Amino acid sequence: MNRPDATFDPAAGLLRAEQFQVAYATNDIERARDIFGERYGISAFRRLEGQLPAGGHIHVELAWVGGTMYELLTANGPGSQLYTGRLPADEFAIRHHHLGFLIRNGDEWNALLTEIARKGWNMPSRSSNPGFMQSCFVEAPELGHYCEYLFPEPAGLAFFESVPGN
Repeated sequence: MNRPDATFDPAAGLLRAEQFQVAYATNDIERARDIFGERYGISAFRRLEGQLPAGGHIHVELAWVGGTMYELLTANGPGSQLYTGRLPADEFAIRHHHLGFLIRNGDEWNALLTEIARKGWNMPSRSSNPGFMQSCFVEAPELGHYCEYLFPEPAGLAFFESVPGN
């Protein structure tokens, strides 16, 4: 299959960066992992957990399949609404949460942030972990999910490379 050459320019639009990730939110991450393993053939994950800036907790499971990274995520406590707000409160669910886009350098990152501000897009979350990664979520309400932009530094790239393949 011949595909067009990739020309990524996040300043030209939210979907004009390199998509590499598909993420799903769930209210039962162990059950979601079982389903991804049994039904979808993705069983080797790398766990990442931590505190949310507002004090809540996030749990992420990451897995590569070819050039696509799959992410399962769950969160609770203060600041978790961004991750769990579209999930039902009374039954198990897995819902598409975001597409992840790789930002390769500072020029792309700055151009993206300038475009977000210029267009007035809602950015409900932005984080900076010096030496590891910068990231932000942008709402894409017409699409029913978020777009997450990740600008990894060498340690962040090494982390992504440590995620197991399936």
